[in-house]
Amino acid sequence: MSDLEAPLVRPKRKKIWVDYFIQFRWIVVIFIVLPISATLYFLTYLGDVWSETKSYEKRQKEHDQNVNKVIKRLKGRDASKDGLVCTARKPWIAVGMRNVDYKRARHFEISRVTVPMNLSLAVVAELDDLTVGGLINGYGIEGSSHVHGLFTDTVEAYEIVLAGGELVRATRDNEYSDLFYAIPWSQGTLGLLVAAEIRLVHIKEYMKLTYIPVKGDLQTIAQGYMDSFAPRDRDPAKIPDFVEGMVYSPSEGVMMTGTYASREEAKRKGNKINNVGWWFKPWFYQYAQTALKKGEFVEYIPTREYYHRHTSSLYWEGKLILPFGDQFWFRFLFGWLMPPKVSLLKATQGEAIRNYYHEMHVIQDMLVPLYKVGDALKWVDREMEVYPLWLCPHKLFKQPVKSMINPEPGFEYEMRQGDTEDAQMYTDVGVYYAPGPVLRGEVFDGVEAVRKMEQWLIENHGYQPQYAVSELDERSFWRMFDADLYEHCRRKYRAVGTFMSIYYKSKKGRKTEKEVREAEQAHLETAYAEGD
Repeated sequence: MSDLEAPLVRPKRKKIWVDYFIQFRWIVVIFIVLPISATLYFLTYLGDVWSETKSYEKRQKEHDQNVNKVIKRLKGRDASKDGLVCTARKPWIAVGMRNVDYKRARHFEISRVTVPMNLSLAVVAELDDLTVGGLINGYGIEGSSHVHGLFTDTVEAYEIVLAGGELVRATRDNEYSDLFYAIPWSQGTLGLLVAAEIRLVHIKEYMKLTYIPVKGDLQTIAQGYMDSFAPRDRDPAKIPDFVEGMVYSPSEGVMMTGTYASREEAKRKGNKINNVGWWFKPWFYQYAQTALKKGEFVEYIPTREYYHRHTSSLYWEGKLILPFGDQFWFRFLFGWLMPPKVSLLKATQGEAIRNYYHEMHVIQDMLVPLYKVGDALKWVDREMEVYPLWLCPHKLFKQPVKSMINPEPGFEYEMRQGDTEDAQMYTDVGVYYAPGPVLRGEVFDGVEAVRKMEQWLIENHGYQPQYAVSELDERSFWRMFDADLYEHCRRKYRAVGTFMSIYYKSKKGRKTEKEVREAEQAHLETAYAEGD
């Protein structure tokens, strides 16, 4: 074995007080967070029941009233005295593990009635309640990302309040089409999003799910993953409705492909129905792992339960917070008494604990071209040793204008596996757990690991969602993302000086009001210099 191939030897890490606090944090979670969460879920349920009694006209009227409050509040802002605009949503409410540090500076807060573009689990659940078996029964969100693209690709129109208080509707082909293509990935830095019109598709009551074990090296696992949903002969009849993969080790993975099935088909004699949503069921990623021993098998899962197969477990949260997250009684508490709200879990952690997670854990998503997924798996194994890894494909469409994220130039001429003439196939590699060195008690620099990961993504035309932790400097950030359309819309719709720039909003670390204003002033001077 050459020196380059030799495993890195790391020294043992000395424990500090935060390690012990994390070890016994379960006391706070079980006896404080869980009861509060159960109460909040119950109150939310009562609110939903009350809301359903209202007519569509009444709910629309209330929405319009809330939007008018946003407009009035924004128009009343004094740009010379008030801070930059942000919603009044508390930093700890966000689902992601990234510190919402930008809100630590003084801001001009507006009550939040916006639609979050990185949909939270709660928002997805509400949409499913309206569609899957709900008020719009028989329809659902276009969740097949390898067919329909990312969620933003299903949006037909955005309603957004601009910096001056104007309410506009942006579509692909109206006068605000540039804004339509700039909004995705802008994270509320172009205006306040108050409504979105999305496409729905016909769905059926059950998901017929096939579990396919794959064994071999990481490149073999990656190829098995690609073959599971992207047939080499490009036969559209072989493309499943849903697909995901779990990589459990450098030599084992399970791919899951699903197709919609009717209730009649699912209940035919001999078919197995698995209600994965029950509290006593194992975490779904653990259940899928049984295919490594049982071999390939097929079962039927109620569609709504399939959509939320990972919701009740939040397996990376359970593993990071509690040492016994896999125990049966713990699943009972999470599943029967309601899982603790992620926002409440975040509210129980101070600055030291947040920094601990950033330094000792990796909770990131890597969006990479499908043909490079094998390289991504090998990189994560070599640099982080994090398992299990989650794989989910999605199309990255070639748009009429270049937006913040775009396919590789010339992809349509290469036509690699999974690509089409109008879209390049990408994969989200989800890295959500403690790295091997941390589990072995060795020294590990999580900050440096994330920095190296982001550089790898830049070099391989990959992307990192902006809800994740970022260690990039501004120049590197705009090497990963395309700034042209975004900056054009920032200037055209007067967002500069009103809303924080996306880089500064995503940047890790505390921000003072002085730093924020200086950064925005630099944007203003650039805009004036260019004559916009």
